[in-house]
Amino acid sequence: MELSHWEYASWFSDVDYCVVGSGITGLSCALELKRKDPGARVLVLERGVLPQGASTKNAGFACFGSLTEILEDLQSHSEDEVATLVAQRYRGIRLLRERLGDAALGYQQLGGYEVFPEGGKAQQEAALDQMSRINTLLKPVFGADAFETRPNSFGMAGIMPQLVLQPHEGQIDTGKTMKALLSLLRREGVEVLSGLEVLAFEDAGNAVQVQTPGFSFQTRQLLLATNGFAGEMASLELKPARAQVLITRPMPNLKIRGCFHLDAGYYYFRNVGDRVLFGGGRNLDKEGETTTNFGQTTLIQQRLEELLETVILPDQNPIVERRWSGIMGVGPQKRPIISRLSARVSCGVRLGGMGVAIGSEVGTQLAALALEEA
Repeated sequence: MELSHWEYASWFSDVDYCVVGSGITGLSCALELKRKDPGARVLVLERGVLPQGASTKNAGFACFGSLTEILEDLQSHSEDEVATLVAQRYRGIRLLRERLGDAALGYQQLGGYEVFPEGGKAQQEAALDQMSRINTLLKPVFGADAFETRPNSFGMAGIMPQLVLQPHEGQIDTGKTMKALLSLLRREGVEVLSGLEVLAFEDAGNAVQVQTPGFSFQTRQLLLATNGFAGEMASLELKPARAQVLITRPMPNLKIRGCFHLDAGYYYFRNVGDRVLFGGGRNLDKEGETTTNFGQTTLIQQRLEELLETVILPDQNPIVERRWSGIMGVGPQKRPIISRLSARVSCGVRLGGMGVAIGSEVGTQLAALALEEA
């Protein structure tokens, strides 16, 4: 691809901020930059036709961490770190709701439930023993208890009769959300170009040289918001994590309502209208799922179908309509990486599977790094 004079002058000259990645994080970063520096030229580049990582491929959980996930996090994080993480997620989803409105998001606050298999009685009892402690830890975040118990009234089989409810969790329509966010950015004068991959970059001191497949250009600041793909562009403590997902055809008289977490969050499902969306299973093959390649595997898809038919929708013969995958960014710490890689290059990545909730907050913090040097 070569550029004409008109193309270069209209799209790639005098770029103040170039954001790589048009997911929730990248678009939130670009919006914050444009609002705080309205005279600046803000350009967003996306290598896919649609956001390539997880922002249009996720399950649409506006979640903050199940009880067992938080207890697991406390094994490698301090209480202050865990409370800070949950607060970031809570602020992030509130910011997204404030910017777009619940109707544009398709937001519904139906709660998030953690379910335990009948063989997981010991795990459930251990979690319930700690619930009061976690509620105390997180009360400053939510202003109320984060967790409570509810009976299993959703028609699931092989599940303990008591569920753990996170009443503050919600769900969004991922497609509506991203269309609304893109529309907002265009109205505010941010340029978003899809189908253009950044192959390399170099901080040359007075500007950053950005290389694409057919040409290069300069930007005053470069901001990487490619989450699980960021390891391909910079040396970071981050690994990609593929998540496989399926969705059923509409189910008559569906009882499933809300978001559900199973096996410490490695499996997750929710209703999408009268359909069931079900994803996860990365724990069955963590090495194989540490990849930036999209696709499905027989091992994980068979396990998802088995759980769908025997646990979630027993005796209902669900029919799978569509399957897909998304790429997350994970690491040894749940805390996102929001840092400066050089004087003019910064990144906001490693969202740990919580991009819907935390992406707006991470994008805003990433923009703040660039604005310090503006």
